[in-house]
Amino acid sequence: MLLLAPMEGLLDATLRDVLTRTGGIDRCVSEFIRVTNTVLPERAFVRVVPELLNGGCTRAGVPVRPQLLGSDPACLADNAARLAMLNPPGIDLNFGCPAKTVNNSRGGAVLLDEPELVGRIVAAVRRAVPPQVPVSAKMRLGFNDDARAEDNALAIAEAGASELVVHARTKAHGYRPPAYWERIAQLRDCLPSSLRVIANGEIWTADDAQRCREVTGCDDLMIGRGMVADPGLALSIRAQGSVSWQQILPLLADFWQQVGRRVERRHRAGRLKQWLSALRRRHSEADQAFDTLRLLHEPEAIDDWLSQQTGTAQSRPLTPEPVASPPAEMAPAC
Repeated sequence: MLLLAPMEGLLDATLRDVLTRTGGIDRCVSEFIRVTNTVLPERAFVRVVPELLNGGCTRAGVPVRPQLLGSDPACLADNAARLAMLNPPGIDLNFGCPAKTVNNSRGGAVLLDEPELVGRIVAAVRRAVPPQVPVSAKMRLGFNDDARAEDNALAIAEAGASELVVHARTKAHGYRPPAYWERIAQLRDCLPSSLRVIANGEIWTADDAQRCREVTGCDDLMIGRGMVADPGLALSIRAQGSVSWQQILPLLADFWQQVGRRVERRHRAGRLKQWLSALRRRHSEADQAFDTLRLLHEPEAIDDWLSQQTGTAQSRPLTPEPVASPPAEMAPAC
């Protein structure tokens, strides 16, 4: 099984839609939905996971599991129960986000210093949702170190989660290579066989995927930055081919069309450049495209460039719905 990772600020519903159409992805996890001290309205879940209005799937039919982030077991349980009413293909819990603002609000990876709380959160959510709704979790190896990795993984397993994604680095490691895949193998040794363990971290190529499987013993992988940089990565891992730059160009055009409908005018060019910047890692043509568009900010100018590249006229949305925030640099997978 290959999962598409959440990437706050980049891998949103628009990019999920485009990337899942290239093939090879079995399931996605959404960006986190922050839960604080209230039960969110249904529109808050749909805003982050509009696929909930499409049977919980992207247009390509790939299921999207919404992810919740917070630290209050009761409030998370109440929100999970509300979310379950929208019939999601499961609910995921975030114990891995390394962002300082999230950690300072007692969310994400900082909770890994409190395995008992991690277990209570998972147990509360598991009790709150119907048995047929799977509950999964994503964690790092720890916050400052990995001394409590086994404690956290066991707490998640014993609380009733059916799947655990392990990002093979601590919060302190950030996204610096390497990923410590051997620690995932050690975690698997202490966990019940009923818990599906999914390996995540530094999977950029099919060779990386093969080595990760050999080291971790995990057949299942989660890929994030590698898939954004190479939309054909999942196919390559499955030995089902690749995606060329000529195949990516129509995806860029469709991505741009969706950005035009969902993002404020002043932020649209940034979103396209953000993805192009990631694509440069794998495609030299993306370098040239990025250099060409680097100083362009007007959507009409980008329309014209895409028309030249794809040979089609880009229709311009008349009434965009501004829902997105400004683009960031290549966003990490939370």
